[in-house]
Parts: sequence; structure tokens; C-alpha cells
Amino acid sequence: MLDLLIVNGLIIDGSASPGFHAAVGVQGDEISLHRGDVSSIEAARTIDAAGLVVCPGFVDLHSHAGLTILGEPHHDPKVRQGVTTELVGIDGISHAPFRTRDELHRYIWLDSGLNGYPPMPADWLSVADLLGKYDGAVAINVAYILGNSPVRIWGVGWSDRPATDAEIADMRAVVREGMEEGAWGISTGLDYPPGAYADTDELVALSEVAASMGGFYHTHTRASLRSRGLLAPWEEALDIGRRSGVPVHLTHYRQSAQGVGSHLDYLGLVEDARAEGMDVTFDCYTYPYSGTTVTIGLPFWAKDGGPERLMAALRDPDDRARMAGELAGDRLENNWLTNFTQPQNRQYDGRLITDIAEMRGQDAADALFDLLLEENLGISTVGLGTNPHTLPAFVSHPAGMIASDAILFGEYPNPRTYGCFPIVLAEFVRAERHLRLPEAIRKMTSFPAQRLGLRDRGILRDGFKADIVAFDPHTVKTHATREHPKRYPVGIEYVIVNGEVVIERGENTGALAGRSLRRGRD
Repeated sequence: MLDLLIVNGLIIDGSASPGFHAAVGVQGDEISLHRGDVSSIEAARTIDAAGLVVCPGFVDLHSHAGLTILGEPHHDPKVRQGVTTELVGIDGISHAPFRTRDELHRYIWLDSGLNGYPPMPADWLSVADLLGKYDGAVAINVAYILGNSPVRIWGVGWSDRPATDAEIADMRAVVREGMEEGAWGISTGLDYPPGAYADTDELVALSEVAASMGGFYHTHTRASLRSRGLLAPWEEALDIGRRSGVPVHLTHYRQSAQGVGSHLDYLGLVEDARAEGMDVTFDCYTYPYSGTTVTIGLPFWAKDGGPERLMAALRDPDDRARMAGELAGDRLENNWLTNFTQPQNRQYDGRLITDIAEMRGQDAADALFDLLLEENLGISTVGLGTNPHTLPAFVSHPAGMIASDAILFGEYPNPRTYGCFPIVLAEFVRAERHLRLPEAIRKMTSFPAQRLGLRDRGILRDGFKADIVAFDPHTVKTHATREHPKRYPVGIEYVIVNGEVVIERGENTGALAGRSLRRGRD
């Protein structure tokens, strides 16, 4: 007898093939497909999916939920979108391994405006220890990629200086051990110190280890290189791929809102590299808003030494004046702030920096610096960071896939946190027809699973894991907007993770069926 049988749905299996009618059986955590008459099949429970599309669960290759999901394990903003697997540790910012818990806690503090806090105190050190925190304790599956920042802290420390040969050898050993414990590759966030202090040669050396173990290079590129040319940050990433042999994945790849150059330049760079024989892919999010920690706009020298150095710079009049002079104007305009925890500051949540400064009777830079001190660095910022007119070209490109880059806290988070995946189905497929539905589903299921290296997820196929979504293709829609970002989608009726129903008729059942997915074992 099957544990579950899903009948009468249109199966779109994740391969980009046309849909077909069949029943999906679930026994334990595995799938079986049944065509034709299924009336004789016995099952403990049957779900009638008439009028629904049944497809694999969505795989999000860029999530900042690695810490916050430990405190909010039901993970409603993402699982209600149909997400059943997420990759954490992106942007070079993973949270293992560390030599001491003090170093771990300092690192969590530095990037708290991007990744938040777990239930404290954080009590792991190794990759294996951290992955064990997710098993049977969260709603979805969690895959982990090793950020180069903790690797650099381990080998070099917090300082902005080149690594020695001995330190690079030490860091290569850290990458090897992290991947042996389950990491799927290495990530970089080359705007976020201390990982941003790594030069190209250092990143090639680390990527060689990842490549030798079947991993890939997942990169938020180095914005400072734009002074050398529009595409220079991404050209560095491709250079790392050529020199190390590692597959390259460009994350949150899109044209900036300023519209400098052409989006065809960006897409052409990927196409030319693939024509050359390189393994290059990218992901993009589906709203025009960017989002990150507000400290990304502060100069590297103010962070040289860790979070304590940054707090000291924010208190020092001379450092403040220097930072204000170096702060790009777009960091103080057209960006709203979120994640205020101090009661007196909650009135500012969702407001533009310039408006907050006016409310406080301060210069915009001074208001920002004071708020960072009051909030212990943990403020997020959201703004218009993508050209909405060219976004469909990235969403529909055959080398691209969908990823949310979701930051899961604050009262006014980026609306993609709640709507990244359903907006593909509602707007890019149904309304504007930039994509056929089977291809859109491939971009959210088998393609990211393939990029990651998952052998038995992302496709509805006999023996594959039972991560399943059932949605109404006519009504699925997101209600998450800039003004009302924390709204759940409609039309996603069922979400099943490892064979357990987590979302039933759009509501969370409370099941914590997720687990960590380890390289070499999944």
C-alpha cells in the first residue's frame, strides 16, 4: 500500500517536456508514476489534484535562510511558494567552519543585516555540526555551500592583506574538509569583507579544490572592478573558472537599474563562455528590487579587522567624515530600511533613508551611522537595483534559473522573499508569455538541482525523492508588493517534502520534514 496517491493532476515533470496525465504515488520519501487506470492502487491517503499542475518542488539556489530557519523552522515565506530545497552559504557568507565560537559569533554579528541571527548562542563549529541542525528540524531541505569568508578568517584572519602561500595551503585544506562533510562547492561575495579581501589568485587556488571534488563556484562578483569596464566583475569570475576548471554560477545576474550598456552584453558574455566550452550558468530573481545589508555601502577600510573595527569607525568623528565622503549617493537615496529591533526605531521600518534623516533632523549619512550603532549593525536595505524592462530576458534565457536571494526578516523585506517563484507562474508565464510553463518549471526544479548536483531531486521520476508541488495554473499569483511585502501567494495548494505534506490547501500543516542534503550522499 502506498502512503499517498495524487490523482487527476497534469504532471509537468521538471524536464521541460509537455505535461501528461498520470498519478503520482509516494512510498516513504520516494515517488512512483502510474499511468492509466489507478483504481486498483491502494493508498493510505489520496489527494485529488483535478485542475492542478503537479510538478517537482522548487529549488532555490540563493537563500539567506541558513540561520533564520533555525528560529522559524516552518519557513512559511518560502514553503508556501512551493520551495522544497534551498542553498545556503551563498555570497561567500556561510557560518562554518570556525576555530572558536567567539569567531563564529563575531561573524554572525558582522553580517546580521543580511543573514539575521539563529537562536543564540550558536553552538556549532564544523560544517557537519551545522548541517546536523537541519535534519528533521525544518520544513524544507537545506543544501550548503562553503563561503570563502569563513575560509579566509580561518586561514588569514579579518585583515585586508594578501594571503601567504602557507595560508593558501591551509585554506585549501579547509575547503577540502568542508566538502568532505557535505558542502556542494565554494561561494564568494566579493563586496562583503573579509572574503572580499581575497584576490583572484587566491580564489583560483580554492576553486581548484572545489573543482577536483565535483563542486562549483557560486559568485556574487566584485563590484569594485566596474571601474575597469561594465563586464569586468563577471569576467573575473569566468577567469577563475578557466584557470581552475571549476563550473561557474553567476548569482543574481541582471542588468542594473541605471541601464548602463545593454542587457545583451551581459547575456552575450555567458553565451560566449558556453560556446567556448565552459560550464557557466546564472540565476536571477523576479522583482526589480535589490536587497542586502546596509553596511555593504561602507568602505572596506572601516571593516578591516572585523565588526568591532566597524563599530569604532561609526563612533569616531574623523572616520565618520571620511565614510560620508566615500559613501555612494545611491546608497542614501531610493533605498528603504528594514529590520529595526529597538522600539524607538521601529517607526522607521520601510522608510527611505532620506525620509528617516528628515524625521530625525539629521544629515542622511549621520542618521544612517547612528542607526547602525543603535541597531548593532543589523539593518537591511532594499531598493530599485534592477532594470525591470530587461529582466524578462534574464528570466527566460536558457542558461538562467530562478533564485530568490531572500532575506527573511524585517517588517518591509524585499517582496521577492514572499513572491519570487509564484510571480514566474503568474506573470512571466500566464500573463506575459515570456516562457512556456514546462520550461519555467524546469528553471525552478531540475535545472537548479542539476547545477547543485542533486541526483534524485528536481524531476518527477520513479525512485526520485518525493518533493512535490501542486498548484492551480489559472489562479496562482503573488500578492507581495513593495508596499505590502509580507503576503503569501495564492493558488499553491499542496507542497510535499520528503513524502510529507507540509502545505495542504494553502496552509502549513506544521510538518518538519526537511533535512540537510550532503554532497556525496544526496
